[in-house]
Amino acid sequence: METEDDDEEEERLPTDRFELKKSSLYMTSSIVMMPKRARYLLVDGHSVIFAWPELRKLHARRSALAREALVKWLRDYQDWTGVRVVVVFDGKGRKIETTSDPAEVQVYYSRTGQTADAIIERLASKYAKRFELLVATSDSMEGETVEACGAEWISPDALRGLLASGRRAGT
Repeated sequence: METEDDDEEEERLPTDRFELKKSSLYMTSSIVMMPKRARYLLVDGHSVIFAWPELRKLHARRSALAREALVKWLRDYQDWTGVRVVVVFDGKGRKIETTSDPAEVQVYYSRTGQTADAIIERLASKYAKRFELLVATSDSMEGETVEACGAEWISPDALRGLLASGRRAGT
């Protein structure tokens, strides 16, 4: 049995529709879907090379072989998943160098006196609010720094698993 008190209670319940009583117009609330942020994987190149035995072995023979193998695996992951990949290596030049074609993995080499860590931390600081960033490094201090910037951090072993899962998803 309904009473006037029951009707009053019903009117106070929040709803997704708001009624403008005087003009009898209705506005319905809706969820606005924001476009998904672009995803990036930032990789501390030498950190991963020295953490993976097969790349460490290649590096002992010739460092360029290890870098090329890592970039190839990262390119495959980018192609399979659509996640954009940036790999940063410690370099020896006067300025930061970058090599890549628009659809390729972006490869950065730090300048003399600057570490790959510094470049990755700067990228995380600048872009973590605009993009979803995942940083792969074995350096826990660097990992904590990028997390403080808003990026996520994974180990080289977790990166290996991520690349394997990307491979399975792409086939």
